[in-house]
Amino acid sequence: MKVKVDYLVCEANAVCMGLAPEVFEVDDDDQLHILLPEPPPEMQDRVRHAVRSCPKAALSIED
Repeated sequence: MKVKVDYLVCEANAVCMGLAPEVFEVDDDDQLHILLPEPPPEMQDRVRHAVRSCPKAALSIED
């Protein structure tokens, strides 16, 4: 699994960060950073949930 973000669509709402803070971080400048672009298997369910929960559909997963 690899997590990707479309920065042109992302509004840094931080929904993903709230659901998987080990993987997603929104900094003080409202920029989203993917801390673990290839999360370990034990995190993948939460990451999938975070990706589906993005209000702007800016996140995607490559398997």
